[in-house]
Amino acid sequence: MAPSSSSSHAVALKKYDVFISFRGEDTRAGFTSHLYEAFLQSKFHTYIDYKIQKGDQVWAELMKAIKQSTIFLAVFSKNYASSTWCLNELVEIMECSNKDNVVVIPVFYHIDPSRVRKQTGSYGTALAKHKKQGSDHKMMQNWKNALFQAANLSGFHSTTYRYLFTVCFTFLIVSVTFVINLV
Repeated sequence: MAPSSSSSHAVALKKYDVFISFRGEDTRAGFTSHLYEAFLQSKFHTYIDYKIQKGDQVWAELMKAIKQSTIFLAVFSKNYASSTWCLNELVEIMECSNKDNVVVIPVFYHIDPSRVRKQTGSYGTALAKHKKQGSDHKMMQNWKNALFQAANLSGFHSTTYRYLFTVCFTFLIVSVTFVINLV
């Protein structure tokens, strides 16, 4: 849903309505691909990582897409925190939310929001592994802060809609539509 001419100047410069951050091995073939299709059918310009062209610099393309997006969906799943790519994306997304006119909507896919917020369970294990592998203190703190901030935002918990992906997608699309019309 391209921004209307009555939208603010900042929104008019954005290329994407929605940016989806997710852990591919957990959700790409199911939840995220269906969510992406639902946004496309609703005419939202949506960024997902397979839009990166072969030969492009992956991180540079992700950063460009983040800067060109209005709404961010962070799809937290069991192994999200095991990916430094996901964690670094989330840090950038949360930095944008703190300084720009953007919205972050967390989606907790078969993961309790408190596990993300408190970094326990698979999140605690993944962060401990990153630390053991030599991630520096500042980066670790940035990741923890971003996870805490995002998990404290109002969002969607997939287990609430366990058998009703359509309901979850509908709520997400309605929420995104509402936010786009606000900004």
